[in-house]
Amino acid sequence: MSAPLDHATLATDRVNPARSEVLPHQLPDVLDDFPQAQVLSLDCFDTLIWRDTYRPVDVFKALPGMAGTQRARAEETARRAARILARGEDITIAEIYGRLMPAASPEVQQAAIRAELDAEATHCYAFTPTVELIRRAKARGMQVVIVSDTYLSEEMLRELIARAGGEELSAMIDRVFVSSHWRLPKARGLYRHVLPELGVDAGAVLHIGDNLNADVKGVAPFGVQTVHLKQFHAEIERQLRLEACLDTLLSDGSDTLGAPQPHRAALAQWTPQLTDTAQHFGYAVLGPIFTGYDRWLCAEAETIGSRRGGRVHPLFLMRDGHLPLLVHQARGATGGHAVEISRFTATAAIFTADAAIDAYVEDQLGTDPAVIAHQLQIPPAEVKKLAAIADKTKGTQALYSLLDRREIRRFIHKAARRMADRMIAHIRHAADPRPGDTLMLVDLGYNGSVQNRIDAVLAEALGVHVAGRYLLLREVEVSGLDKAGYFDARHYDHDALIAMANNIAVFEQFCTNTAGSVVDYTERGAPIRRANDIKQAQSAIRETAQQGCLLFAQTQPAASQRAHRDPAMDADHWRRANAAALARLMFLPMPYELGVFESFEHDVNLGTAETVALFHKGHAQKGLRQQGLFYLKGARRMFLPAELSEEGMATRLAYLASSRFGMMLNVSDFTAEGGFLVPTIYSNGREVVETRFNALPTHNGYHSLCIPIGDCRYTAAIQFGALFDWIEVYSITALPQAEHLNNTHDTASREIAMTPVLEGIEARSGNLWQCTSPHGFALINPPPRRNDTPMMLLVVFRPVTWKEGAA
Repeated sequence: MSAPLDHATLATDRVNPARSEVLPHQLPDVLDDFPQAQVLSLDCFDTLIWRDTYRPVDVFKALPGMAGTQRARAEETARRAARILARGEDITIAEIYGRLMPAASPEVQQAAIRAELDAEATHCYAFTPTVELIRRAKARGMQVVIVSDTYLSEEMLRELIARAGGEELSAMIDRVFVSSHWRLPKARGLYRHVLPELGVDAGAVLHIGDNLNADVKGVAPFGVQTVHLKQFHAEIERQLRLEACLDTLLSDGSDTLGAPQPHRAALAQWTPQLTDTAQHFGYAVLGPIFTGYDRWLCAEAETIGSRRGGRVHPLFLMRDGHLPLLVHQARGATGGHAVEISRFTATAAIFTADAAIDAYVEDQLGTDPAVIAHQLQIPPAEVKKLAAIADKTKGTQALYSLLDRREIRRFIHKAARRMADRMIAHIRHAADPRPGDTLMLVDLGYNGSVQNRIDAVLAEALGVHVAGRYLLLREVEVSGLDKAGYFDARHYDHDALIAMANNIAVFEQFCTNTAGSVVDYTERGAPIRRANDIKQAQSAIRETAQQGCLLFAQTQPAASQRAHRDPAMDADHWRRANAAALARLMFLPMPYELGVFESFEHDVNLGTAETVALFHKGHAQKGLRQQGLFYLKGARRMFLPAELSEEGMATRLAYLASSRFGMMLNVSDFTAEGGFLVPTIYSNGREVVETRFNALPTHNGYHSLCIPIGDCRYTAAIQFGALFDWIEVYSITALPQAEHLNNTHDTASREIAMTPVLEGIEARSGNLWQCTSPHGFALINPPPRRNDTPMMLLVVFRPVTWKEGAA
């Protein structure tokens, strides 16, 4: 299990004894603390009626014939005019549209106002805990009133409540008070008009609302009992805000609603009740994504069945299909089957002809020849011989020599046919499809490689149609197969899809189960798995997160009450919200999330036991200080945003923008103009040359000094004393020139740490050097030669104080 939630970090989830604050799930019980209350007074927006969007103004994007910014500006202008002309401290919607459409006739303005009310009704719903609170209040014989800061009239607001939450809800509300009628918001004294209308003592009224300033500080002075509804704790509020930002970056600008978030109500109701960070992550992040994905899968299965006839069998491909299947079942769907088809077994089944063998080997050139041979199911003794060849080029030649032998090819053909037969038996046992049925392969994606391999195999052997339905689909080539993605080219451009999948390994780790990857099957189709090398602690965290995900799938529908909904619009809003949530996790993970999976390892799943750490703290810091932001363009890390988490939002957004838009940037674009020249004495043992090398600015004040040393024949004496009194030296290394210039040294680096000889320079605490002489230098001797590989010295340092006049 992961650590308990730190509520100091996630904001307080405790209600004080006086009930001055209430959490969403506590709303139905709040009356127990106020037995003397005769009137329940409620704020409307974000207390009873919630919107599908992050901000109220996001609904304005749905208004016909205008931009959302135009509508927002008109409201701002109308409010400013009301203040200046002393018309009161609040405005009406008619005044807003008078500013928005000054040349339009009253009839046209009224039609536009009606369109806005329609848009609000379409994108609003009633929050279930508040509705239950109202029911309990009515059961006690209490009067229920709505007191709202809004430009809508009383009639409009009551209509909106009925259209959003239903007529039954509207009927339970006795009175509606709006600030536009009294020209006064709650924070400026609206309740001085409300109390006389209610005709009861102030102490008999309980008012609840989400705005601390308006609903508590503006109402309590009148003697009314007030309770602040805290919608979200700090981490959820930040998550939703960042998801709204990511929706903007993913959008092409044609969307008819700003930042839809259909999961808001469930997150508000349930996240304060969760005490484990992994469960919280599963509920708040995984839950919405996989619930939306499963809604789409169910709709796709229905569409395929209607179009093709026969039965549709959703086959969830293990291991990544494990959590999608659990969500499918948790939501009450039927017909889903778990099947274990890995990339290894799917590929091993296709080599029944020489053309397939040759095409695969050609595609994999550059890979370890022993790994290729293992995938081809070449006899183990021959694979072992290939593995013993250290030189990859010679190993590849040996592999081709093997494939020139006819008996080896026949062995591969036979092994592939047997693998295919065993795989078919596995599928028959799981789903028992009939000719004419459809096998709907369900997986995370992202290229549909398994389907590419076995589509024809399954269709021929079983007489079925094969369809692939993926969370994210961005094909490398145009396969022509029946494939679709919850997120695919119909919704997002290719650069966006690539960016969303760039760091997907962390997401995959929460989708799997504890079983090892399948490497073969028995003759009856039972899967044969390799051992699972993932640590037990990681499995426990993953299972807790999955429990949170399933809790969301089960509880989300009950968190809101909606009178009417357009299914197509609903599906689009879920997709956009889920894409933004996925992208937010991929690029802007939050500290508590990193704590959940900081110890995770990734299972490569290629028929080997290889696992790699998802991220290493401090790795990005090194790359940034060595290369600046150019490091982000070429870094090949499993989860780079986690390694950037301590580098500030500016750096993280630079990586996000570069990835999202596929920017064609090079090192000169990432390096600020200037830098400065550092005098250096350069020697090969026979000749001495005095020169200067440019120290380029990199990151957070550091500079990188690159000094070529050829095939390790040159010594460099860097004369720091001529420029500085104090400097901070981060690192001095030698590495192949190509690694640095091509930005590849973060993966298989051949860096060598160098120890300089200091003359006229004293090493002080930490990495601080004091240049005690203006002639002080750091002498760096070359490392041992490595064939004829061109090498370079890379000195990363930060000036602390310059010598007078040197700068």
